[in-house]
Amino acid sequence: MKTRSLFPLALAALLALPGCSGKKGKLELQNVSYDPTREFYEAVNAAFTKKWAADGKGEIDIVQSHGGSGKQARAVIDGQPADVVTLALAGDIDAIAKKAQLLAEDWQKKLPDNSSPYTSTIVFVVRSGNPKGVKDWPDLVKSDIKVVTPDPKTSGGARWNYLAAWAWAAKEYGGDETKILDYITKVLRNVPVLDSGARAATTTFAQNKIGDVFLSWENEAYLIEKQFPGQTQIVYPSISILAEPPVAVVEKNAAKNGTAEAAKAYLEFLYTDEAQDLAGQNFYRPRKAEILAKYSSKFPSLPLVTVDKDFGGWAAAQKKHFDDGGTFDKAMGAK
Repeated sequence: MKTRSLFPLALAALLALPGCSGKKGKLELQNVSYDPTREFYEAVNAAFTKKWAADGKGEIDIVQSHGGSGKQARAVIDGQPADVVTLALAGDIDAIAKKAQLLAEDWQKKLPDNSSPYTSTIVFVVRSGNPKGVKDWPDLVKSDIKVVTPDPKTSGGARWNYLAAWAWAAKEYGGDETKILDYITKVLRNVPVLDSGARAATTTFAQNKIGDVFLSWENEAYLIEKQFPGQTQIVYPSISILAEPPVAVVEKNAAKNGTAEAAKAYLEFLYTDEAQDLAGQNFYRPRKAEILAKYSSKFPSLPLVTVDKDFGGWAAAQKKHFDDGGTFDKAMGAK
């Protein structure tokens, strides 16, 4: 397996730090993103820079920064000069808007589909042959099962994982929160380590071979199969969650950096047929139905809960489950 394609070079990380600049004479655009989007945005960046030049706009350098979505949001709040953010969930961009006031609080209205140009969901990744027979959410509490999932305090993917598990338990136990929380607590007891982000958790499971089942973004699960052929397989649970990773221009930074036009065009490009096809190629579910249909064999349909309908939106979900003293902290304390 070539780890270079899965994990960024140190140079790329340095380029993403504040104060780094592109080649002289080029416009530089900084995209602060979440963990599993590296490969997708490498492809998008190549296509966009080509289009930008063809449109007579000149040369542009796009630098990427990746990590747990919550951690990335905090970095922007603390001063990382992102021109655009492409994070795992709306709540993280809401935090940038509210705490740092770097963009309007109605940012989701600026682009189609609530500023989410592609979707994903949460699946299980197991060892080849599924030796532990993991089929659905109840299997995660078995005494001989080790579960890999990141830390919801820093990872957006982990928050999707947690809410998907909560949704199954809510259905199973008729909304009885005592029983739901007991289920979540038992799952967390089977988690040997909480990594800071989804890609670190991928390393734990796929490269370091820790755990029996990995709660994963669907796109990351397919990437693992590609990078570690014959070593893993994907299991779709009976119910999951519609994950809608959003994007936004960090308006004050872009205005200051002179990148407002490029930042807007960059995110609008994500809705073009070309970029939608790149999303499908990188195992995200395109928003455009006709392009999604091209990848239907990869993306089976299954019942999906939503944050807005089933959890009252991200503000409510964050407060109840992931803020200090929320259900996650209670479950961790009861482990």
